[in-house]
Amino acid sequence: MTAEELLAKYAAGEREFAKADLREADLSGADLSMANLSGANLSGANLGMAFLRYANLNGANLSKADLVGADLNGADLGGANLSMADLSGADLSDAELRGANLEDAMGV
Repeated sequence: MTAEELLAKYAAGEREFAKADLREADLSGADLSMANLSGANLSGANLGMAFLRYANLNGANLSKADLVGADLNGADLGGANLSMADLSGADLSDAELRGANLEDAMGV
């Protein structure tokens, strides 16, 4: 799935994107609030300034992702791989991080 396909489906009301392959996708500034991205591969993706409020990112691969300034308020990041991700300025208020891999993550 491409970033454009995901954004079009989200705009049409779809919220189920579990296990989507979005490696290196440019989703900067996108509103994906309440989307189910559990198990998705977002490694190296640009999610800077994205809105991921209450999104399900449980078990997602966000290694090396750019999450600078992203709104992750209430997001489920349990078991997610955030190794080497840049979370500088990200809002992690009420986010679930239990079991998340934050090794070498920046901004936390």
